[in-house]
Amino acid sequence: MKFAARLVDNCPASMKPYLKLARIDKPIGSWLLFWPCGWSIAMAAPPGALPDLQLLALFGTGSFLMRGAGCTMNDISDQDIDKTVARTRDRPLVTGEISPVQSLIFLGSQLTLALLVLLQLNVYSIVLGASSLVIVTLYPLMKRVTYWPQLILGMCFNWGALLGWSAVHGSCDWSICLPLYTAGVSWTLVYDTIYAHQDKVDDAIVGVKSTALKFGDRTKRYLSGFSTITTTGLIASGVLAAQTWPYYTAVGLVAGHLANQIYTLNTDDPADCAEKFKSNKTIGAILFAGIVLGNLVKQPSASKKKENEIAVALLEGTSTSAA
Repeated sequence: MKFAARLVDNCPASMKPYLKLARIDKPIGSWLLFWPCGWSIAMAAPPGALPDLQLLALFGTGSFLMRGAGCTMNDISDQDIDKTVARTRDRPLVTGEISPVQSLIFLGSQLTLALLVLLQLNVYSIVLGASSLVIVTLYPLMKRVTYWPQLILGMCFNWGALLGWSAVHGSCDWSICLPLYTAGVSWTLVYDTIYAHQDKVDDAIVGVKSTALKFGDRTKRYLSGFSTITTTGLIASGVLAAQTWPYYTAVGLVAGHLANQIYTLNTDDPADCAEKFKSNKTIGAILFAGIVLGNLVKQPSASKKKENEIAVALLEGTSTSAA
């Protein structure tokens, strides 16, 4: 049993249903939500500098809270579906461990805490972050009306690729952020399509839609296309951000990881799909490390160098005058 699952298992019985509702025992979703935030914050750091650790901690907390809130919203919306799917029949709302009213109160507390985190950012970022709630609210309903709910999830889960940069600079550099966001959305289409293959038999019976059902036997072909978009978006964002060789090395490793996932994937084996899905947190970590290292070896711009030279000259002049 993993650490998070043991933690939940050892908690008081009254707390367990709420922790399970927020998927505290399954932290992979929080990691997948956090990594695009981390990429963007690291990409926005000045040349030669580490990313802002306070912002990373803030976004880590926000990712944890919003992922939990998203799971609560999803379970409230999907009670009728969850009781018919083998993998979700033991969720607290289905088993009756939590009532719908209790889950709504819990959701309110999750969103309140997440709002307090958002309010620590600049005004531009607060507005940008709040605007994502439209997509977040729509996502739980999408599996009922479209075969592309994974696309909507990607739009939600990668909002941090925009928000991280704006939290550092007070606005987005869209030339860098949009390719990064597009890469993240395509990445989500890869890992969540793999995830959806776990439930495709039950989903087909109850009428739930997904890209897994849409793509069917052509899944690997589509995943290869999305992986290409991911890699292309990462390269474009890196070029426009003047990234250096460690970054492109990381992008190469990401591309290799995606290729290996797709090549070895057995879409008819739920256990294999689950393992492949979980392995994507490694992709996030690899790219984050590449951005940080790439930034550390990046040289300051010519204008910044000139500013530093002027500052040094002024300091030397002041010291000479004082002497």
